[in-house]
Amino acid sequence: KKKYAGHELTGKSLGVIGCGAIGIQVANLALRFGMKVYGYDPYMSVDAAWNLSRYVNHVTNIDDLYRQCDFITIHVPLNDGTKNFINKDSFDKMKDGVKLLNFARGGLVDEDALLVALDDNKVESYVTDFPSLKVIQNDKVIAIPHLGASTEESEENCAVKAAQELMDYLTYGNISNSVNLPNAKMDMNSPFRITCLHENKPKMISQITDIFKDANIENLMNKSKKDIAYTIIDLDSEVDISPIEKINGMIRVSTYKK
Repeated sequence: KKKYAGHELTGKSLGVIGCGAIGIQVANLALRFGMKVYGYDPYMSVDAAWNLSRYVNHVTNIDDLYRQCDFITIHVPLNDGTKNFINKDSFDKMKDGVKLLNFARGGLVDEDALLVALDDNKVESYVTDFPSLKVIQNDKVIAIPHLGASTEESEENCAVKAAQELMDYLTYGNISNSVNLPNAKMDMNSPFRITCLHENKPKMISQITDIFKDANIENLMNKSKKDIAYTIIDLDSEVDISPIEKINGMIRVSTYKK
């Protein structure tokens, strides 16, 4: 029986790295268990900030989170900037006996550094649904199936959400949760809208707007993701888009009417 004894959550501290849609829910729920919660996300959106409980301690220096937390959970995407985000330097700053949870992506944790931290009892346990052959043999690694979204309800919800986002794009040109394109969503309160998918380079917006002579720009949004940019322009009247399509670096121009 003693082999399976755990720890009470009440009174413990939880560090949430990445306060997006999932991280916010984890942070808010942990408060209900009586935990002291620290959140770290230098890129938190305004919408995310509204949904995060005011009782979550906002940390601007991740080292403070490492030093204070009994549990740390990761909720960030895996990319070139976050690969091995948790590494030897991170473990050195954590409390002895910290519990690390990773249900985001396996590559976020440097597994060589993790194994050393486990052997040195710096990390008491590593809980993940991305176990690799390198770490799964360690007794302190708790591996669970990657089945968090495998419910009948989630499958239906995902299908509905995908259909809604596609309708929003086809009707208004809004992009949400795209893998390859920037997120760009703007309420359409004008009679005519133009969306421009183009290369992310200087003077593109000025070239687009300089074409409009007889129409007034009522709203404009520009978002970029690596080499691609997306511009939404709302106008008070319809315009000819053929000159825009001829701009060097323009990939696609679409129009929408309210």
